[in-house]
Amino acid sequence: MSLVDKLLGRDETRHLTMDKPHPDSLLDTGAQGVIGKPVDRVEGPLKVSGRATYAAEYPAERLSYGVLVRAPFGSGRIREIATDAARSVAGVIDIVTDHRTFIRNPQQGGEMTAPTQGVEQVDYFGEIVAIVVAETFEGAREAAALVVVDHEPSEGAYVFAAHRDQADTPPPDQIPPTSRQGDIDKAMADAALTVDVTYTTPSQTSAAMEPHASIAEWKDDGSLLLHGAYQMVASDQMQLAKTLGIATDKVRIIARYVGGGFGSKLGIAPESVAAAIAAKRLGRPVKVAMSRQQVFDATVRRSNTEQRVRLGADAEGRLIAIGHETLTSNLPGEDFFEPAGIGTHFAYAGENRLIDHKIVRLNWLLAGSMRAPGEAVGMLALEGAMDELAEKAGLDPIELRRRNEPGEDPEKNIPFSSRSLIPCLDKGAALFGWSNRKATPASDRRGEWLHGMGVSSAVRSNMLQKSSAKVELTSDGRAIVSTDMTDIGTGTYTILSQIAAETLGLPLDRVTVHLGDGAAPPAAGSGGSWGAGSAGSSVYLACEGLREKLAKAMGVASDAMTLKDGRAIAENRAVEISELVGDGLSMVGEIAPGKQEKLFNQASYGAHFAEVKVNAVTGEVRVERMLGVFTAGRILNAKTARSQCLGGMTFGIGAALTEELVHDPRNGKVVNRDLGEYHVPVNADVPALEVHFLDERDIHANPIHAKGLGELGISGAGAAIANAVYNATGVRVRDFPITCDKLLDGLPD
Repeated sequence: MSLVDKLLGRDETRHLTMDKPHPDSLLDTGAQGVIGKPVDRVEGPLKVSGRATYAAEYPAERLSYGVLVRAPFGSGRIREIATDAARSVAGVIDIVTDHRTFIRNPQQGGEMTAPTQGVEQVDYFGEIVAIVVAETFEGAREAAALVVVDHEPSEGAYVFAAHRDQADTPPPDQIPPTSRQGDIDKAMADAALTVDVTYTTPSQTSAAMEPHASIAEWKDDGSLLLHGAYQMVASDQMQLAKTLGIATDKVRIIARYVGGGFGSKLGIAPESVAAAIAAKRLGRPVKVAMSRQQVFDATVRRSNTEQRVRLGADAEGRLIAIGHETLTSNLPGEDFFEPAGIGTHFAYAGENRLIDHKIVRLNWLLAGSMRAPGEAVGMLALEGAMDELAEKAGLDPIELRRRNEPGEDPEKNIPFSSRSLIPCLDKGAALFGWSNRKATPASDRRGEWLHGMGVSSAVRSNMLQKSSAKVELTSDGRAIVSTDMTDIGTGTYTILSQIAAETLGLPLDRVTVHLGDGAAPPAAGSGGSWGAGSAGSSVYLACEGLREKLAKAMGVASDAMTLKDGRAIAENRAVEISELVGDGLSMVGEIAPGKQEKLFNQASYGAHFAEVKVNAVTGEVRVERMLGVFTAGRILNAKTARSQCLGGMTFGIGAALTEELVHDPRNGKVVNRDLGEYHVPVNADVPALEVHFLDERDIHANPIHAKGLGELGISGAGAAIANAVYNATGVRVRDFPITCDKLLDGLPD
């Protein structure tokens, strides 16, 4: 550490850019024995006892309550917002409108700029245009219902099919919308076997358990403290500061516990901005908790898609052509598109390729990231088409995938850092009893029920993001981890505790993790399945630096020292760690992506197997069992990893059979805007799910050798169910979700 850093009170930092492989990991040699174990969530007792404080539960002096007012039309310019009746309600403090600063829609995660601002011109039904603030929530809610929004209507685009021919190509960003290789049209013409099909998926919503909520409080120094339900604190602080026109260091977001996000809380949403503006105007804290209907109306949806998949193969079933062309939708001016073909780039071999995405501009609520953006719906189409090709080729679906296993990335011509798709398929087939599947569709009837099995691959790119964390060793031999990383139910508190405990040789109960505070070192945030690999690596690096300090204090080489149960052991000596730290030690760890992500294709893989039964009279579909086998580098916690895959597979059931966000063709309004009408899978829909992991280390991914897992479980899960439905009935449904009405006409007598 430099003298300047010491004088300024800066913490020493250990930085690693992943330019080279990192084959040696302390997690392989640690003596504490907690990494990989199915450790219970360390914050679990707080959550189940109601002592974990979520965004809307923080106390504040003179707290007031805000309820948002939405636009009751799909497109038009506001002429007047009439508030007289609302202001007459007892306890109403003010009704705040700010047409220039209010945000039209949430921001995408990771962006450093403000979302689209200005709500005088309304672009979708339910857009937030005002906030009513009162002494009580009940008073604010009553008054909000009395606010009248008068407008001048304008022509809107509310029907996808009517505007699909006007689609535009989004600008190239982190994900290029188009890639071409070879001549797919010629390859399709030359192919012995072809599939050319179109799959459609509807809009979907994340439906996280905790609605969006914020408590905004301005301090005397002009800074804003916001308790919010957000996934990426550092970038969200930047977005909020840009929106409000203040310096970033004047905004502090705290999100210690987040009740699910699935992408819907990656960027700031209307409630945070409205609360901040109202709190500034009133000079007192304002709480805004969106209703479930408002979350459906005015946050984020997964875009609907229309996907044309073309596969061309030789007589042996080896692909020579792969085409995946997707139409998505979004608001005017928004560049985000659902990258349905993102997994198609490297899933299978094939020299002639076309992957393309276009956006249809609609007056529907914002389309943005939802769990596994791209793969979740893209693999419904790709893996369905692969099942169709397997039938045409007379091949078992697993054998078709085996014949099209690429030796390297088929587009970038770079090696895979690790790839275990075929081992996952083979292991899953053995565990599931795939050999008992009847290849002829609709040939396994048992009374009124038609039985079938389906399989699908799972692929999900791995990403490393810049992330930092501070670790302190206290004089009593405890470790404190601080980072603005969040835990959205994924197990971050537990995983970071395990990494610190393993590398510092401490029992878990001597490690404390503080998350979600914007005043702490900035982390990658929870999104893109990069959380454990990025935030976990930053904690690992900080602990690695502390180990060296402990070794120096003990007078031994770091690699000659073993840390276990709070003691340092070397050269036939055992010393309590507390005796080596003096008044305390600290270190900041920082990880950043480097050349490894350019030199290697990094991804996680898996295989889904499903068995269904379909009623031959009613068309009712029941999922009988599902099994998934996955590889994602080092599994840091067997229990939380399994939980993530179980959740993803459950998402797959919803995508395949139940979930559909319905838009009114007259005005774009979300019709089924609550959990009573938007059908997520419930206990009765979810059978016994099996999850298995294959052992793997990826030395190119990060120093802890772990890869993204949270979104792998949903990728391909719905396709396995859809393929099982076809195997059971002989009816191929390409319009999701698969509901009874789409099966009835084709069911056998």
